[in-house]
Amino acid sequence: MKDYMMALHQRFCKEPECREVRKQIREVEQELHQALDRRGQEQLLKLADLENELQEEISLESFLSGFKLALDIAAELVPSYSFDDDEEQRACEALRQRRGE
Repeated sequence: MKDYMMALHQRFCKEPECREVRKQIREVEQELHQALDRRGQEQLLKLADLENELQEEISLESFLSGFKLALDIAAELVPSYSFDDDEEQRACEALRQRRGE
């Protein structure tokens, strides 16, 4: 099910371009990369990876919440199926046919 939701997320949830913000991020990353030693660079990369993972989880949860909301709204708009009602309707129709109505 998660693969299905991921595919829907990728299809319908478009990330904004945010060109200026992405440019600023690259600039700050380059400045930090130059200013930090090897250990600091590794920690910075780990921090960036964790932030990306968090953003992906938040984005997916947001999409799933919207998707579930849409399903609930659609379910309210479409009359629900009832097996009992269907069986009753069939029984009434069979009775009418036997009576010749």
